[in-house]
Amino acid sequence: MTGLPFAGNGLVHAGFMGLGILAALVFYAYEKRRRGLTDPRLWPIAGFAVAFGAIGSRLLTWDLSREVSLADWWGNGDRSILAGLVGAWFGVHLGKRLTGYREKTGDLLAPAVALAMVIGRVGCLLTELPGTPTGGPWGITLTSGQALVIGGPAGVGLHPSFAYEIGFHLAAFALMWHFRDRLPHPGDLFICYVASYAVFRFGVEFVRGNEVIWLGMSRPQWFLLAVLPLLLWRVLRVFEKPLRPTLEGRVT
Repeated sequence: MTGLPFAGNGLVHAGFMGLGILAALVFYAYEKRRRGLTDPRLWPIAGFAVAFGAIGSRLLTWDLSREVSLADWWGNGDRSILAGLVGAWFGVHLGKRLTGYREKTGDLLAPAVALAMVIGRVGCLLTELPGTPTGGPWGITLTSGQALVIGGPAGVGLHPSFAYEIGFHLAAFALMWHFRDRLPHPGDLFICYVASYAVFRFGVEFVRGNEVIWLGMSRPQWFLLAVLPLLLWRVLRVFEKPLRPTLEGRVT
């Protein structure tokens, strides 16, 4: 594959991010209706997740050494999906605390997040540095102009790392769709999704082309090393629990 059609185009990237968020909210509304959840507090909680996800993706990657305006930082600064997920998680818990909502929301949010990631990563695939060099025929080859814009090597096939992520999140969405009513307790679906993404993301970072800071690993990998033990412990707890009771033969 030769070149990126929209290398460095912030508007295209933002457009796909917006479409991803919209698709997630539509799915969220569908799942609320399917589950018979009518509590009006669920929409403010979703709003907190979106708002704090956006803020987290920027704030937690802010380089204090760069002297830029607030507008330039928000529009053109670094972004991090992992930091965005942390921000969204904080937003959900803050929204619950402020509204007094006590029920689990992970099963509603997890498939919606995966859907948003699929669409958002299309924007990354079309605009950002794909990854590290690969000898395979599937690599993306940048022109000299595109390489100059996004800071990658020209004329060399690069791993389409964002395509790998799109495939992961599509598979995760399909699995969550199938098992969305079958895990032991509400919220377990989100735990399994986040843990599996953390493991996948740690591996795919080796071909992402992000800056290596220590021992051959990037900042996201060091962050994931810190949180993976906790996530894997939580997954083990999920499958140690007995299945929740059924009503009329259907898992609830």
